[in-house]
Amino acid sequence: MASDEIKNPALDPDTDQPSNPGHQLAQFGAGCFWGVELAFQRVEGVVKTEVGYSQGHVHNPNYNLVCTGTTKHSEVVRVEFDPTICHYNNLLSLFWSRHDPTTLNRQQGDVGTQYRSGIYYYNEEQARLANESLVEKQKNLKNKIVTEILPAKRFYRAEDYHQQYLEKGGRAGSKQSAVKGCNDPIRCYG
Repeated sequence: MASDEIKNPALDPDTDQPSNPGHQLAQFGAGCFWGVELAFQRVEGVVKTEVGYSQGHVHNPNYNLVCTGTTKHSEVVRVEFDPTICHYNNLLSLFWSRHDPTTLNRQQGDVGTQYRSGIYYYNEEQARLANESLVEKQKNLKNKIVTEILPAKRFYRAEDYHQQYLEKGGRAGSKQSAVKGCNDPIRCYG
């Protein structure tokens, strides 16, 4: 590793802490972060979601820069959850159900490295469970899964207008429910 890479804060582990010491953090990349975030918001035991950028090499990126594809960041949802209410496996199940993990750098019409599939873990237990879930998911798919499973790198919170975007109404101004247990279809662009 080059010395300039060692000093790059974007390559550091995500050392942010949950708001409650009994909670845990998880990071998932599954295409455009808006619909993924709303799905996680609806899960019982998820206490906070934030969308942002991770796994890239540019310190303090913004949406326009990430969209150029030059930063190698992934659009991610960082989830804070209470493991006494919501097991990490529940989050993994939702992750697999929200996207096609066999398409490289693409989810439907969204194309680019920022839309890649990834599970970014905070501890070895999460890493083990993520890898086990990938093996199980692969048994049900014809095409090879391209999901990356890596340690969570520094999380850069996306701009405020991206946070809870679909719950706030998206571009059409049509608010979608983030109520726990809601099963309403998620309209990706609101």
